[in-house]
Amino acid sequence: MLQNLETLSREARSWPFEQARNLLAHVLKKRLSDAERDAAKLLIDAGKADEALATFEALNRPVILETGYGPSGLPHMGTFGEVARTTMVRNAFRALTGDHWRTRLIAFSDDMDGLRKVPEGVPNPEMLREDLHLPLTKVRDPFGTHDSFGAHNNARLRAFLDSFGFEYEFMSSTETYRSGRFDATLLTLLERFDKVMGIMLPTLGEERRATYSPFLPISPITGHVLQVPTLERNVERGTIVFDDPAGGRTELPVTGGHVKLQWKPDWAMRWTALDVDYEMSGKDLIESVRESGKICRALGGTPPEGFNYELFLDVEGKKISKSKGNGLTMDEWLRYGTPESLSWYMFQSPKSAKSLHFNVIPRATDDYLSFIEQYKTQEPAKQIDNAVWHIHSGQPPESASPVSFALLLNLVGVANASSKDQLWAYFAKYLPDAAPENEPVLDRLMGYALNYYEDFVKPSKTYRLPDDKEKAALLDLAGRLKALPADTTDGEAIQGEVYAVGKAHEFEPLRAWFQALYEVLLGASQGPRFGSFAAIYGLPQTIVLIEAGANGELAA
Repeated sequence: MLQNLETLSREARSWPFEQARNLLAHVLKKRLSDAERDAAKLLIDAGKADEALATFEALNRPVILETGYGPSGLPHMGTFGEVARTTMVRNAFRALTGDHWRTRLIAFSDDMDGLRKVPEGVPNPEMLREDLHLPLTKVRDPFGTHDSFGAHNNARLRAFLDSFGFEYEFMSSTETYRSGRFDATLLTLLERFDKVMGIMLPTLGEERRATYSPFLPISPITGHVLQVPTLERNVERGTIVFDDPAGGRTELPVTGGHVKLQWKPDWAMRWTALDVDYEMSGKDLIESVRESGKICRALGGTPPEGFNYELFLDVEGKKISKSKGNGLTMDEWLRYGTPESLSWYMFQSPKSAKSLHFNVIPRATDDYLSFIEQYKTQEPAKQIDNAVWHIHSGQPPESASPVSFALLLNLVGVANASSKDQLWAYFAKYLPDAAPENEPVLDRLMGYALNYYEDFVKPSKTYRLPDDKEKAALLDLAGRLKALPADTTDGEAIQGEVYAVGKAHEFEPLRAWFQALYEVLLGASQGPRFGSFAAIYGLPQTIVLIEAGANGELAA
């Protein structure tokens, strides 16, 4: 599904395609001379990326995209967002190049980092406190399921990514350092130590400058990751000398996993050693990207293409902090909304700050469903800019749900439902052929709606009394609906009567009439398309509801 889309991809306006075109230009500039680049671009623009790859050997290496993970805690919303968005760029790049060019997405875990503090909410905190400053892959697992705390969190990361169907290659900092994969670049950094220090020292405070070294030796005595100055460098032997608090003056090789790097030099070293072509990061890391890019160049590498996304905000517009717990966790979103709705939310305007709170889930869910419906009738040039094309790697589902999440939320409330079986019973007439087996999305949405209603809607539901004008209109609507056949399931016919009543009673603007319906009958300021709601809830029950609201019984 990612082939034969080169022409459309060049004109596509969605941000993943913009990023894909930037990535293509970056890789061509990085690997080819000016003349070769022009020739390769002509071929690729003509839909002949396969010929470009066959002509220029330097293009045969896969394009590498990377995301990073700090396993001192469990995977979180930011982890998901970064992998999801990078995957969207990867798929756009594949479409842009006719899916001829191999790509790799590396999910890199910085699990050799020292444990600096005990995370909140984990068992056996005393055990972790005893293991402070050890590499995460040496810290004992407080959950008792893996060889180390790092291994436990890495396993959670992989299970987390696998559950969303991401295609990636997991890479462990501990394994890559110890395997020698980084040795050549580490030796280069040792040789160019002064250049790296010249980049880093101006960014540090006076006290930090006095002790800073890009190398963090692993104490051969305590196993701790040490933040100590480098006293001597022996480029010929590939070693550094430092003062180990547990054993005095010590010499260690910088290769083979005996040291790791401070995070900014480490980032630059990875870019260089792994030949990373693309990595995105949060807006808060703009300066870090710049400094790591300078170090990458000092090591002889080329910094990757990428962009900085905005951070999420809480409901009050404040920056989300893991320590404050003012954000939304993955498990919380997935209790109330679909994974696809979360992907939709990550796709939308990544360079704009957005609230990440429970109240965004219903809208995100319904927006995703509406984009699925739009996709069906769009021309191909519009389809590849549709969010669902990117969410589903070019293969969106043919159908979603026959009703909205908002409608289900109101149905749960009005019907006082506590199970899916109760909700399915209301659909027996409206959608007689529907069942969990052939409407799996609807069935999943019912579960989310039950959870969301119970936890958020029900506690805040507030009905109000109608004013005289609204009461008259409500009773008029009840009378008109009584004139329809009791088994009516035509939502449009019912909606027509609702409109007619609003106009007849001269509501201006007309949305004031619908707002009155929602506030008086449903206890909310917004609601679903009323005709569809009534068709599913049942006309006789809807009439009873309207009369109760008109007479003030619901507010009482």
